[in-house]
Amino acid sequence: MTERIQKLISAAGLMSRRAAEEAITAGRVKVNGEKAKLGDKADPALDRITVDGKELPREGEKLYLMLNKPRGYVTTLHDEKGRKNVTELLGELESRVYPVGRLDMYSEGLLFLTNDGDFANRVMHPAHEVSKVYHTSVTGENIEKAVHRLRRPMDIDGVIVQAKGVDIVQGFPERALLSITIGEGRNRQVRKMCEQAGLKVTRLVRVEEGGVELGNLKTGCFRKLTKTEIDKLLGKK
Repeated sequence: MTERIQKLISAAGLMSRRAAEEAITAGRVKVNGEKAKLGDKADPALDRITVDGKELPREGEKLYLMLNKPRGYVTTLHDEKGRKNVTELLGELESRVYPVGRLDMYSEGLLFLTNDGDFANRVMHPAHEVSKVYHTSVTGENIEKAVHRLRRPMDIDGVIVQAKGVDIVQGFPERALLSITIGEGRNRQVRKMCEQAGLKVTRLVRVEEGGVELGNLKTGCFRKLTKTEIDKLLGKK
């Protein structure tokens, strides 16, 4: 059965649908030796699809993982600077997986990985506003004033966003641990919000996403998501 090429790439667990579209636009995807274009369709049973010269893997068992990402690892699969990638922490798996969304190199904590493109799109799509909770260590001259600012709408890169919740977990003069909940998940959003509020972020850890908590999973370790957790992320009751 023919499908759009970006959907086939995503379903095969190679990358997200958005990343697949970028790969097609960049000319990295070929169908039967010819460069693919956005909107092209193919039949994986009949056509040879390659990405960066490697043939598309056949769809296998779906994997849904939770990783406690350490500081110093990137979540992009193609890093031009050759930095450490989170997939290096996974060892040998039966299928290739990719990150669901991103955490910047200096952020830590909860990161989902999967080879299920539909699952990834459901979790990442802005329309679903999947909540993300960050424990954010900050410094600043007036923490309470900054917290009031963080609770109001803010202009981040030309888009008006508003935190779903901001609470002081631990407060001290000129430093604090904040719990910040957002729904949009824009690039480096929490860091930019704190900067606008006059705070410097010294540590950022994602502890919850879509109601699924990081819990006591050790840094650098991963585990499979339970069916209950998967259903929760898919919005199933």
